[in-house]
Amino acid sequence: MTTPAAASPATYPAEWKAAANERLDWARQITLEAGEITQTYFRSPTLRIEWKEDRTPVTLADQAAEQHLRKRIEERFPDDGILGEEYPEKPGTSGYKWILDPIDGTKPFMHGVPLYTNLVAVLEEASGEPILGVINAPASGETIHAAIGGGAWYQNGGGELSRAHVSELKDLGEGLFLTGDVGGFQDRAEDATETYFALQQTARISRTWGDGYGYMMVAVGRAELMVDAKMSVWDAACLKPILEEAGGTFTSWSGDPTVHAGEGIATNGHVLKQVLAITAGK
Repeated sequence: MTTPAAASPATYPAEWKAAANERLDWARQITLEAGEITQTYFRSPTLRIEWKEDRTPVTLADQAAEQHLRKRIEERFPDDGILGEEYPEKPGTSGYKWILDPIDGTKPFMHGVPLYTNLVAVLEEASGEPILGVINAPASGETIHAAIGGGAWYQNGGGELSRAHVSELKDLGEGLFLTGDVGGFQDRAEDATETYFALQQTARISRTWGDGYGYMMVAVGRAELMVDAKMSVWDAACLKPILEEAGGTFTSWSGDPTVHAGEGIATNGHVLKQVLAITAGK
């Protein structure tokens, strides 16, 4: 499915935009396929769960989805690199690298919570800048995708693509703050538990509808803020192009617009200054 053209305030090299447009439809297609694979395991009473050395879970669904994504990428873009959560990195020669999180939110997935997502991104390797991103929430039937310069586009079930845009709320005190694992705030090198409570007390509502789904909530205007205290590049890579093309922001806790900080803040843009006054330096 080809996304309609849309203007973007960001300026990127023409070759990056061309590479993103060349890969976007394929990225969206294979992310949906990965979602279908994970759904065959979802809420299965026989689902086997293993625990990795970093105390995070992995299932056959994670592994099968990433294997499928890798196979499909190599079919169409054999010269691109691939980095995924579950398997070793495959170097490439094209200057572009696919970043895969086959299930973002494995803990919700293994408990039958329908807010897990499949995440796919492509980076321009020399800069480390993501040029496209896809978030698929197969259990809820929602997807959002973006390529730099092309806008962010949301689809609910079999409905039509619609332009995604962040909310217009100017004050977090009127808005919704989302996060994933609250324990992650405590696990930082400097305990940031007080930061979590400060954000919670500032927002009108706070909930732990986290992982990729929380970021999609910000991009479509249902939430004003999503914060992760700890993330990997496969958690973050797809988020920046989606949030920025939707009119919002994705930054580190200090406000640096990067997917490589090991942390993340997504906002509607209007509340960013208010949020950074709480998170910067933490």
